[in-house]
Amino acid sequence: MGATEWLDVPVGINADRWVTRRNCRTVLAVGHTVTSCERLLEAVELLESDWRVQVVWTQAPDAFGNGVADFLRATGGVVLPWEQARRHGFDLALACAYGSLHQVHAPVVVMPHGAGYAKGRTVSGTMRPYGLDGQRLLHNGKPVAQLVVLSHDQQLDVLKEQCPEAADVAEVIGDLCYDRLVASVPSRDAYREALGVTPEQELVVVASTWGASSLFGMHLDLLPRLLSELPSDRFRVAVLVHPAVWFGHGPRQVRAWLSDCVDAGLLLFPPELDWRAVLVAADYVLGDHGSTATYAAAIGKAVLLVDSPPQLAVADIAPQSRLAGLAPRLQLDQPLLGQLRDGARAAASVAEAVSARPARAAGNLRRSFYRLLGLSQPGSHRALAPVPVPHDWRRP
Repeated sequence: MGATEWLDVPVGINADRWVTRRNCRTVLAVGHTVTSCERLLEAVELLESDWRVQVVWTQAPDAFGNGVADFLRATGGVVLPWEQARRHGFDLALACAYGSLHQVHAPVVVMPHGAGYAKGRTVSGTMRPYGLDGQRLLHNGKPVAQLVVLSHDQQLDVLKEQCPEAADVAEVIGDLCYDRLVASVPSRDAYREALGVTPEQELVVVASTWGASSLFGMHLDLLPRLLSELPSDRFRVAVLVHPAVWFGHGPRQVRAWLSDCVDAGLLLFPPELDWRAVLVAADYVLGDHGSTATYAAAIGKAVLLVDSPPQLAVADIAPQSRLAGLAPRLQLDQPLLGQLRDGARAAASVAEAVSARPARAAGNLRRSFYRLLGLSQPGSHRALAPVPVPHDWRRP
């Protein structure tokens, strides 16, 4: 989309000629990847119903930007070309990644797009997380964001040490995704019925992040083994694949790679289905170093992990690291059925590493948004709703 296709409404120098509601505060939602957009959408929902607010969307440049344009169109929101968005002023900007945010003319809020800040690098013998350092938090020596959202006090301690210049803009808010998962637990029976799991069956979910060191990258043969070794009358097997796999390789290719497994009974959920319904429905989760297995453990699921390559760097303070120290490893040279019962149930320990402000993220975020917008916060916000029941999720 080029400069000649810039929009004239609802923002722009002549927008007042065309809009129906004038004098709205404008909020720019900056999407980088499908994963970050999913998180961003949930944050936008905290303020978009306010009659004084107009939300618009844009896609920032990113190596994993495949699929973002379709996602943004599906939201039904106004989507600005990036070139227009970075040349226009807004009252607030929200993002779940750092790329190109220094070009945005607005108070910026940056939120994590996974369970905390997991990717790490070694500093003085300690594995410290990316995302809490000056390379990402600063531009020309000043903080890029007016609010850096953290889920845990340990993250704030690390940020103060690694990037003291950004300490005043960081706040421990909590984890909105985790809170939504907890709110969804009472809907477990409805999710299982919609996913085709009978009351007599147990659901085994294989959850993979992206990259060559992921479960999907290293152990794809685990899926046909599960389908072969687990009795089909007692078990259903499902797979959750990270959006960066779906859109990095293409949905057609992912479905083709897994087509024989689907024919054998594998439940393959499309990337637009809210994966949290699947986690709540699960009995067992087999995962890797990604966030999905961590969230599963935090809500009490039995979790087993595949071994990660020794060179994989996970930050010491990350909840993924906490889970890695508790969960048993899946022994791929041994029968699988008997190992399921040994899955770690470490909800309390992992949950406290995921969020230091449980059940408070929505209220904390909303309060911060309105402070930055310079608006009074409207009446009490409704409680977090469970994620939708995935009716009609099967695709032809």
